[in-house]
Amino acid sequence: MGYGIRVLVQGPRACFTRPEMKAERVSYDVITPSAARGILEAVYWKPAIVWKIDRIEVLNKIKFDTFRRNEVESKLSYQVAKKGMTTGSPISISSTEKRQQRAMLYLRDVAYVIDAHFELTPKAGEADTREKHYNIALRRLRKGQCFNQPVLGCREFPAKVTLVEAAEQTPRGFYADEPEKDLGFMLYDLDFSAEESPVPHFYRAVMRKGVIDVAAASKKVVW
Repeated sequence: MGYGIRVLVQGPRACFTRPEMKAERVSYDVITPSAARGILEAVYWKPAIVWKIDRIEVLNKIKFDTFRRNEVESKLSYQVAKKGMTTGSPISISSTEKRQQRAMLYLRDVAYVIDAHFELTPKAGEADTREKHYNIALRRLRKGQCFNQPVLGCREFPAKVTLVEAAEQTPRGFYADEPEKDLGFMLYDLDFSAEESPVPHFYRAVMRKGVIDVAAASKKVVW
């Protein structure tokens, strides 16, 4: 176990898209471990460390809403982008010709307390001590600094990230009195061992008194 931190993540909207929904965006009930990791990486990331999510506490009631938005129906392929970089030919997609309206089922008024820790990777050098990276992460969280804007699933849904200090008490969650709520199988993370075809891993998310024990559930990850 590496050095651990606790953060409060909030936002008016969030969408953690279910991969099985192909045409429309439909969010999971709560944040996924991979999305939580992405938020921490937006605050502080180095090749020498990797963030691990231990625990997710759901503070607010799970509420869904929907709206329609414009999206493009296709995306640039790697081959087209590579050809454009080598030949100098234009790289673009016509948003007018490729535009589609799609519905989104998203979450409203979300708030999570995320417990996480980091571990050193094989890329860590002699100067990459746990104390060094831990103190840098704490300093950045206290100052509100980030490399990229943390988001709640989609780029247009920014997240507010606040460090929860050791002596601070977090708000009582809406599900604190609910013994158990099974949220079904959710995306745990993607395995990028094969960069061109990442493999999704799923886990059974069970919320007990508003808390998902991600560390325990990760031991039963399925492919």
